[in-house]
Amino acid sequence: MMARMEIAEHVAALQRDGDLLAVAAERAGLEAKVPSCPSWQVKDLLRHISYVHRWAAGYVVEQRTERLRGRPSETELLQGGPPDAELLDWFRAGHRALVDALATADPAMQCWTFLDAPSPLAFWARRQAHETAIHRVDAELAGGDASPFPPKFAADGIDELIMGFFGRDGAELSPEQRAGLRSLQVEATDVGAAWWLELTADGMLAANVGRGVSAAKSGPAQCTVAGPAPDLYLLLWNRAQPATAGLQVSGDYAVLESWRNGMRVTWQ
Repeated sequence: MMARMEIAEHVAALQRDGDLLAVAAERAGLEAKVPSCPSWQVKDLLRHISYVHRWAAGYVVEQRTERLRGRPSETELLQGGPPDAELLDWFRAGHRALVDALATADPAMQCWTFLDAPSPLAFWARRQAHETAIHRVDAELAGGDASPFPPKFAADGIDELIMGFFGRDGAELSPEQRAGLRSLQVEATDVGAAWWLELTADGMLAANVGRGVSAAKSGPAQCTVAGPAPDLYLLLWNRAQPATAGLQVSGDYAVLESWRNGMRVTWQ
């Protein structure tokens, strides 16, 4: 079983990866292209994550119990914020405010969330830690190679992606989509954790998900991808190629490709 991360650990990870993101963005330069987000430059990445940090902090600080309506589209978001010359300082200020808000919040406080969690504070600490971690990778890839994640944190991120984001998809499936389900097994060999999913043929939605060895209704997993949690974390967030050292893919490779081609976690 995967070791559970505590709120303080998520806040520490948020602090660490936000600091690394700023360093990587400054090193790469605002005009550098972000290969993992092909339409973005580093300045777009900074505008996106800076807005998300402020958006998340607002729920925690103001303890808003309902989702805010009328938030900007991604296009509008990337056109907002300060002039380019002020972007790094703006990012650092928003990141610092979010870390402080999470570190000092009452553990019993209530606010709006959008994934299951032990508490609202636990949700926002975890979500923003992984939001920032993945975008830290984006900033580093704009200037070279991404630095590794601790295995425990990476496994936690895989769990959030599969059990959180994809775990809420099942109600959206049509009978036609259910008829073509394909199963994927994910095994983090360094931390002894595993997950399984039954995906639509295009890889965009999951009918069922679970922890452990596949219990998919369709039988044993049609494809298994196994290796260290940090490599799997980047692969499943489409920040690495399946050929990453240490990963092994067995069974029907097309199932993994359907995930890579269809999986999207978007702002809207």
